[in-house]
Order: sequence, then C-alpha cells, then structure tokens
Amino acid sequence: MPQGQPIAVPDDGLTTRQRRNRPVLAVHTGDGKGKSTAAFGLALRGWNQGWRIGVFQFVKSAKWRIGEQTVLERLGRLHEETGEGGPVEWHKMGSGWSWSRKQGEEGDHQTAAVEGWQEIKRRLAAATYDLLVLDEFTYPMTWGWVDVDDVVTTLGNRPGHQHVVITGRGADPRLVEAADLVTEMTKVKHPMDAGQKGQRGIEW
Repeated sequence: MPQGQPIAVPDDGLTTRQRRNRPVLAVHTGDGKGKSTAAFGLALRGWNQGWRIGVFQFVKSAKWRIGEQTVLERLGRLHEETGEGGPVEWHKMGSGWSWSRKQGEEGDHQTAAVEGWQEIKRRLAAATYDLLVLDEFTYPMTWGWVDVDDVVTTLGNRPGHQHVVITGRGADPRLVEAADLVTEMTKVKHPMDAGQKGQRGIEW
C-alpha cells in the first residue's frame, strides 16, 4: 500500500526515500495457482511506469503462447509506436531462445536453461531492464541445472536499479533468504480437483 507504514525502521544509514527506492528481488512460490499471473501483473504495472520489461520463461514449451505474452508484446509495440509505457521483450525456451540463431533441441531443456541463465547474467550486468521476470525459474535450480549459489550471488550483486521476480514451486531456502519479498501461493481448492481441465482465460 502506498501509505503503508513499515513495522520497523532499520538503522542502515539510508534516508526514507533511499530505502523506499531500493530494487526488489521477489519470489512467488508455493503449490497454489497465481505465481506467474502475479508476476505478469507486476510487469504490467512496471510497463505503465515506463520500465524496460524483460520476461524469460523457463520450462514451458515455446509452442505454448499464454495470454499475458500477447498483451505484453502488444504493449511493447504500443511503446514503439507512441512512446507510451516502456519497451517489452519476451524470451522463452523449448525450441531455442529467441536471441539464439540456432534452433534448440526440444528435449534438451537442461542446455537451454543453462544458456538462458548465462544470457540473463549478461543482461543483468548490462542493466538492460528495469524489471526481469524469470518465470518458472525455480525448477532449473531444483533439478540442479542452474547453480543456486550462483543465482543468489549474481542477483545480490546486480548493478543499477533492477527489480527481479522469480516464480515457481519449491523455491530453494537460499533464494528465499536472499529475496526481499516472498509470497507463497497456497491451494485451497482448484477445479482440477473435481476433474475439470484448464480453460481459456483462466489458465492461459
């Protein structure tokens, strides 16, 4: 909340403005629905502030186009045409990262994840974006494809003013500890429990 008051004021030598404007590392985890949805909502909010948005979508097939991608890419084009909002880039793995000239092997997700993380590190170092959404990035860490300590160190040392949000189940405790904002989505009920499959507008 804009007018919300913090529970405690740390003795860190920073002014209220400096403390308020520090870049945030957020983690959306848990077994419930809404982790990615919340992250893309944050991207929409950032776009409205004129931020440079970079979305990096792990695990999901590159052939699966979700509704948020269509909306954010159209907003990116609106920025190009009118200057409104900010630029948007959307990259996803599955059949080759969008910056790679080679066509990735559909089954080689591990290699794609490693290459994707290395590219993200380069873009973090260059401060390419104001907000990075690393969607479903907890899974490559859980599976040992990407080193958690490297992620924590890289994000902790990122230059400039770059917000990062990571989504996915089972976030590693080291990532949770390093994050500024952690939300755990807890499932109470889901239509799939009653045998109902996903539907347009709700799941994608």
